[in-house]
Amino acid sequence: MAAIRHLITLATFCFVLSAQAQIELPAAWESSLYSDHPMVGRIWDSKLDQFIGVEELLGKIESARYLLLGEKHDNPDHHLLQLTLLEYFLQQQRVSNVAFEMLNSDQAPLLQQLQTQQIANLDELKSALEWDDEGWDWPFYGPMLYLVQQAGIPIAAANISDDTMMRVYAEPASAEISAVLDQAAMTQLDKDIDESHCGLLPQSQFPAMVRVQQTRDNSLAQSLPPAAADRLSILIAGNYHIRHDLSVPNYLLSQQAETSREQIVSLAFMEVDPSENSPEPYLQQFGERKAYDFIWFTPSISDEDYCASLQQ
Repeated sequence: MAAIRHLITLATFCFVLSAQAQIELPAAWESSLYSDHPMVGRIWDSKLDQFIGVEELLGKIESARYLLLGEKHDNPDHHLLQLTLLEYFLQQQRVSNVAFEMLNSDQAPLLQQLQTQQIANLDELKSALEWDDEGWDWPFYGPMLYLVQQAGIPIAAANISDDTMMRVYAEPASAEISAVLDQAAMTQLDKDIDESHCGLLPQSQFPAMVRVQQTRDNSLAQSLPPAAADRLSILIAGNYHIRHDLSVPNYLLSQQAETSREQIVSLAFMEVDPSENSPEPYLQQFGERKAYDFIWFTPSISDEDYCASLQQ
């Protein structure tokens, strides 16, 4: 509870909404690693190829109907920034619904029950959702869920269940899902899955892992119903899931013929790398389409080499 109160306090006092609904940058970061990096706190507009301010970012979201907020799951600053933007758009009465990667389809009935329950605090909400403490850190996500729930905004369980994942792992993907990405994107998915598993995953497992990734992205997209012209349908998910070139936006476009790519805004929160001082490498671009519309740079939470620890 102390961590949750600390997060809410930071959201209240480090980010101040003025009478003009402008958001002030935080006075301090929760993460301290590489906090002196020249890009920390800056926002990169990948279409303009330049840095922009917070107010300019908010202005560019005005015409959006879908806002995809990325994250590195263990970085507290990413969740604080997400919370701040959620609060801003809720105060603007712009939010239609919010979907969370951290909730899966098994929890959908629990979300339905929330509509008839009186939830007085974060602990009650955690219990009502039967939250997976081992999978997701409640102090990061609880404040966002509580903020949305207390505002009376629908919450969607965006992810697939473990049972669905096992079924997809063993069976061919549906034609509807497998046809969304072209061959270049599918080849890149293979490369990224190999890299994310530190080169330790047998190549024979790549197709099954790709099917799971695609099915998960398809589910995340399905959790975002069309919003009215002056509203936002918001997704909270890992940075990889919000990529324009490989992930959720493509499934949204395949599901909703009336939606244009320009109506989908992808905002990634990314840790800086001490060896990279320009924004372009963070886009991880392999084709003509850039992965993210915007990148908001933050300090890092750790410099641990995950792959090195596995390969010892």
